[in-house]
Amino acid sequence: MPSFASHDETVLHYDVLTPDAAGAPERPPLVVLAGGPARHPEYLGDLAGLTRLRTLVVLHQRGVGASSPSPTAPAASWPALADDVEALRRHLGLAEIELLGHSAGTRVALAYAARHPHRLASLCLLTPPAQWLVTVPDDSSHIITGHRAEPWYADYVAHRIAATAAKTASYLNHLFPYLAPIGWSRWTAQAREHEATGAWHPAAQDLFFAGADPAGILIGLAQVHCPVLVVAGADDGLTGLAPVLAVADLFTNGRAVTIAGAGHYPWVEQPQAFTAALAGFYRRPANTA
Repeated sequence: MPSFASHDETVLHYDVLTPDAAGAPERPPLVVLAGGPARHPEYLGDLAGLTRLRTLVVLHQRGVGASSPSPTAPAASWPALADDVEALRRHLGLAEIELLGHSAGTRVALAYAARHPHRLASLCLLTPPAQWLVTVPDDSSHIITGHRAEPWYADYVAHRIAATAAKTASYLNHLFPYLAPIGWSRWTAQAREHEATGAWHPAAQDLFFAGADPAGILIGLAQVHCPVLVVAGADDGLTGLAPVLAVADLFTNGRAVTIAGAGHYPWVEQPQAFTAALAGFYRRPANTA
């Protein structure tokens, strides 16, 4: 597994998923940031066959998977993790990168975009948590109550308040099996299997939000002029829909797409629609809308 020394000499690892189709176009790699936070990126798979279009360079967050933990706490909060992305860009020898983040990984992607807008060729945000960014009313309660007839709903409600008050990632992870169904349009056997993929790393989870200061990020995003795609799941009870769609309006060259019949993991629930949404974005000529 390839590795590199980040800005503070912490050794980080990344996976390289290469195109699996003959004749795939030669394009720079797509740098991918997993969510969780601090979830092993194996849960992403190949993003419904995105490797047919691009080589994926999937970073292991500090303290996650094969990557070493951070020697200092400030370097492991999500705004600071943007420095690891910049170190990876330099390691790869790229003048600019195309960056994709999922869920909590979009926080890191946005921090990178705000700090290094001139280093971005494109930005894709999959089901980003958005209430820290936009003022659009949260409509997740409507999505959540739409599941009230489901057999798992009572357990979800019973554990939701405790999860909100959780002080440690370890305790939150203990509750997560009761909360997981709300991130899916349908809580199927496929969804349950997917939720069992990709372990969380509690120590890195706790550091992800510790002392995180998003100051200046929103202002910095005004300098991002590369193409930006925001992908929302119509039934994502974790983020809601309206706030996610509003993220695209923060960018001069942003657009949003909604995947019907999908929640927080649209590449799993609706792989064909997901692939169609991303194919046009990644087949475009470089540095164009």
